[in-house]
Amino acid sequence: MSDTSLAELLRERGLRLTPQRQLILEAVHDLGHSTPEQVHHQVRERAAGVNITTVYRTLELLEELGLVTHTHLSHGSPTYHRVGEHEHVHLVCRSCGTSTGVDPAVVQPVADRLLDTRGFQVDIGHVSFFGLCAECREQS
Repeated sequence: MSDTSLAELLRERGLRLTPQRQLILEAVHDLGHSTPEQVHHQVRERAAGVNITTVYRTLELLEELGLVTHTHLSHGSPTYHRVGEHEHVHLVCRSCGTSTGVDPAVVQPVADRLLDTRGFQVDIGHVSFFGLCAECREQS
């Protein structure tokens, strides 16, 4: 997203484009999947005065604007990534903590069945499966 279009989105809500907001959005795009703490670490390399509260508030704002989204890959902080990134389901290893993405078609039959039987529409971009990766299964 260009600085101009981000500025326009913010202006529509009565807000302005600050250097901190721009840096936080850039960090999410650069890091791919990242926690607020990881975003904060990257932003502080360029702007030491940005605090973690600013990062959390800005991530919430960017999500409201439809520019980033989040998922929960552990019991800790949510993981953010940019909107427009190929939608995927997360596979998270409980042993080593690695996270990989798989095509949502893997769970589409379950999502379709939930819609048909319960009227519940699954937000596949927020789906995470926890288990053991192939390497950890081999080691145990």
